[in-house]
Amino acid sequence: MGLARKHQVQPDELPALRESLTAKLEAFDTSGADIARLESELAQAQKTYDAAAATLTASRMQAAERLDDAMGSELAPLKMERAVFATQVTPTDAGPEGCDQVAFTVATNPGAPAGPLNKIASGGELSRFLLALKVCLTQGVSGLTMIFDEIDRGVGGATADAVGRRLKRLADEGQVLVVTHSPQVAALGGHHWRVAKRVDGDMTFSEVTPLAEPERVDELARMLAGDTVTDAARAAAQELLAG
Repeated sequence: MGLARKHQVQPDELPALRESLTAKLEAFDTSGADIARLESELAQAQKTYDAAAATLTASRMQAAERLDDAMGSELAPLKMERAVFATQVTPTDAGPEGCDQVAFTVATNPGAPAGPLNKIASGGELSRFLLALKVCLTQGVSGLTMIFDEIDRGVGGATADAVGRRLKRLADEGQVLVVTHSPQVAALGGHHWRVAKRVDGDMTFSEVTPLAEPERVDELARMLAGDTVTDAARAAAQELLAG
């Protein structure tokens, strides 16, 4: 009874308590071996991780070089032949995705310092960089549907025409959907839809209407001239559609 009171159990629970305490003592006796085994497994896991991370870093460095070369070829037709694009792969804390930090840097003018893409590039430049990046990263992949929402933002004139022609060539390899306010870009599309909003009561609806040939001319003319569509605007629209 005294032993049961000491361990705060019922007398008939003492055999089970003895077995439990014996198991704990045996675990303490073998804990040194368990620690050594775990340390060995940890060292092996670290070695495996380091090897995999090094292989991943090497692959990233090679891919970065290929991407930079491809970007150089893509930027020139987009009126950015003087821009320099570089992919930086630098060490960072180890994690599930390796030991690298990947960043895109650009220098948009000769002699100008390079910096992060999202801080150095203007709105129009950023649009063209993103278009070139998407083209480079999807090379060799067929059957894609790519959607560009105002990828021509911030550009106009000859630059917008260059962006439109690159999108048109991209459509030769897959399906390209472009939302644009640029008549130079829109004119190069194979099919056209007008997207408009209307309010009915307390609800706002978006309507997408396919455009036939005469409507395409009128819509492009409206994009060129504004609310008042002139004959000159229609003639300019027809010239754009003729390519």
